[in-house]
Amino acid sequence: MGELLLNNTMSAMANKTKLMDGDVLQLRQTVFADGVVQRREAEALFALDRAVADKSDSWVSFFVEAVTDYLVNVEAPKGYISKDNAQWLIRTISSDGVVDSLTELEVLLRAMDKAKSMPPSLSAFALSQVKHAVLEGEGPLAKGRSCVKGVVTAADVAMLRRVLYSYSGVGALSISRDEAEVLFDINDATFDADNDPSWSDLFSKAIAFSLMAAGGHVAESREKALAREEWLADDSVNVGGFFSKMFANGLSGVRDALAAPNSLEAVYRARNETFERDNRIAERIDAEEAAWLINRIGRDGKFHENELALIAFLKAESHHLHPSLKPLLDKVA
Repeated sequence: MGELLLNNTMSAMANKTKLMDGDVLQLRQTVFADGVVQRREAEALFALDRAVADKSDSWVSFFVEAVTDYLVNVEAPKGYISKDNAQWLIRTISSDGVVDSLTELEVLLRAMDKAKSMPPSLSAFALSQVKHAVLEGEGPLAKGRSCVKGVVTAADVAMLRRVLYSYSGVGALSISRDEAEVLFDINDATFDADNDPSWSDLFSKAIAFSLMAAGGHVAESREKALAREEWLADDSVNVGGFFSKMFANGLSGVRDALAAPNSLEAVYRARNETFERDNRIAERIDAEEAAWLINRIGRDGKFHENELALIAFLKAESHHLHPSLKPLLDKVA
């Protein structure tokens, strides 16, 4: 696309009082007929979205679709959101760590839904948007909330699940430490609130899974990811299905999902033994994981009901708990 055409068209659109269906059709047919293929084109769309307050539903659909496709499918390898693109997206859609609008939040969530891999920091950032809505009662997710600030609602849990079901890293079967930290922050701040019962269930499973599954994942370089492009494009690896199973059947679902013969762990081992060794599914709670858990639970000086459930589960299910966890284990004796 010529830069002159892009600049002239977007300037003319920005002067409108409303973006109508006809404007969206013009953008699709003339300016972005080949899709969004460069970052400056994506940035022009963001600028237009902010310049015109009144927009048709077709604009929202086009905007989310176009930016998501750019993030997920334009830069090789297909389906991989690079660290650079993740950082660019966060900078573009947020101010002081909070996403600016529901439309831009939808871009973030849709990109996470579509991508086969992304940096864990992107998922943690998405979780932080739910945290901000719950604790501060502000941000796009807080709009229309009828409940009291500081309470985790069923809608909040549903949004947290959506984020956690997204693929949060190249081959990362576990929930990342960054994600776990955000969930603990929410739990610490709302432990005495009248939270929806589904929050306790989600929190306990997610933290247990982050400890019992592969931990300490370091994202691959872009060169390594490019070398694995064919593998990344294989739709037979159903990450969403794996996490859905893990969250569906009580705390035992964590163990069942990890142990299943056709689990993702088995698929990854068969496809790439070296990669699997770095991200192996393990029930062992080592010294570093134990130290993090002890520090995290004791950070606010309280021992919450959800944390009690977490420790009870780890005590029952993990055969290799580090000795430093004994004081916590004694609390559920």
